[in-house]
Amino acid sequence: MPAPNSPTHRIRVPYYSHSVSISMPPSPSLLAEKAQRASGINQPATNSANIKPNLVINSPVVNLQVPKQAKFHSQPMTTGTSRAKGTPDRKGLDSSGSQQRLPRNTRLKDHRYNSFKTWSGALERQISALRGKAPEPQEVGGSKRQPEPVPAPDRYFDALEGPELDTLRASEELVLPEDKLWPFLLRFPISSFGICLGVSSQAILWKTLARSPSMSFLHVSPVINLVLWCISLALTGIVAFIYSLKIIFYFEAVRREYYHPIRVNFFFAPWINCLFLTLGLPPVVAVNLHGALWYVLMAPILFLELKIYGQWMSGGQRRLSKVANPSNHLSIVGNFVGALLGASMGLKEGPIFFFAVGLAHYSVLFVTLYQRLPTNETLPKELHPVFFLFVAAPSVASMAWANISGEFGYGSRIAYFIALFLYFSLAVRINFFRGFRFSLAWWAYTFPMTSASIATVTYSAEVENFFTRSLSLALPGISTLTVIALLGSTIIHAFVLNDLFPNDISIAISNRRPKGTKRRGHMRNAAADSKDNEATRIRNASSDIKENGAAV
Repeated sequence: MPAPNSPTHRIRVPYYSHSVSISMPPSPSLLAEKAQRASGINQPATNSANIKPNLVINSPVVNLQVPKQAKFHSQPMTTGTSRAKGTPDRKGLDSSGSQQRLPRNTRLKDHRYNSFKTWSGALERQISALRGKAPEPQEVGGSKRQPEPVPAPDRYFDALEGPELDTLRASEELVLPEDKLWPFLLRFPISSFGICLGVSSQAILWKTLARSPSMSFLHVSPVINLVLWCISLALTGIVAFIYSLKIIFYFEAVRREYYHPIRVNFFFAPWINCLFLTLGLPPVVAVNLHGALWYVLMAPILFLELKIYGQWMSGGQRRLSKVANPSNHLSIVGNFVGALLGASMGLKEGPIFFFAVGLAHYSVLFVTLYQRLPTNETLPKELHPVFFLFVAAPSVASMAWANISGEFGYGSRIAYFIALFLYFSLAVRINFFRGFRFSLAWWAYTFPMTSASIATVTYSAEVENFFTRSLSLALPGISTLTVIALLGSTIIHAFVLNDLFPNDISIAISNRRPKGTKRRGHMRNAAADSKDNEATRIRNASSDIKENGAAV
């Protein structure tokens, strides 16, 4: 050992500060430092971060070489993230028994959505069935059960209520979680195309106002028609793209919408909107269109009508007397809009065919809705904006027949007067439309008001007087203000209240009826029959008493 007063002893070794570690061996840097102290060699002070593990020290006194070995780094360890080696890994717990934070994708994963997915739903089960395999039960809430089939039409009537069948009854349950916000595509309904119907019909209205001779005193600019048409085209593209994604990823949800007694009528909305876009086409974009376009647009409407009208006529659970509701007018209006477009393009036979089909089924639907048969369970006692669809078919029919016949004659005027009477009969009862929850489907109820306005402007061009000119100003103004009000409500619900797309309860009802309950429709019919029988017995008893008194 060197003397106490030697220079080597007076040199201070640099101080190294290390973090406290838990049961870890010393690092190679500490071993090298101890070897340097033992050798007594004066080395310049260096930073500990620059000392490498495989350090070789050569000196005349000692030649110490640290063998290559695994690296050991002494670093501080955070509490709750370490676990001793060999400790059993319990799910969701660390070595101290505390609960670990699960990854976000694990917390958001819910197997109950699988039955609505395209590749995890019915398509996968059908492929398994073709291979001879039994469908695997889904794990829902810790228990396994078979996937939910598409509910029958009577289940929609039993489980839902309201004029749009979008409110769940208290005794029913859903197949999807009620306390969570579902994926956006599941919450995006087919009724969203109603926005496109409302805006594109406004484009047709302002095009008519700009070209009508009777409204030339307003000096309406064609730019308004161009702007509205571009907006409606953009909206149509956005809504169609989103719903196409829903078809791709959640085809089972689309199937449930198709089997819904109200939603099935909105499957006509995309094609009716395409007809509206063609009718409202600005002159600066195109003037003459090829007749093949009309056949392409009317083909999907014809296929849907063959399916829907066949169900109305053949009977069963989807017979018209059972499922009739004002939304069925959407399936009727497509015929008259197609006839209007075809006649304006110079076609004859095709427009007359669709006009005849629409007229026949509109007559049957009109009478069925007016009768309010006891078997009908969808019409509410109070009025609802859905009732404005009564105005749509006769308004468009009047303009379609005017284009087919070449004049706004008696047939067109009869249809127009029917629409005008229905319009005023609903307008004078405006107080009955209050107190309803806002819905995207309300947009589909704006185009009947716009159709009545367009028919009024067309009629005023044939019959010019103060009354027709006043109507031509009032009705377009009302329809435009209604669209603006709905646009404001839509923006508020979308960006302020964030409830524009709530959970779509209509497509998530269970196919199983609650225990201890029967079909409500049968119970209501039975109650009505019992009341009728009781009234009959009372009348018979009173007549017997009168006869006995007369005999005495």
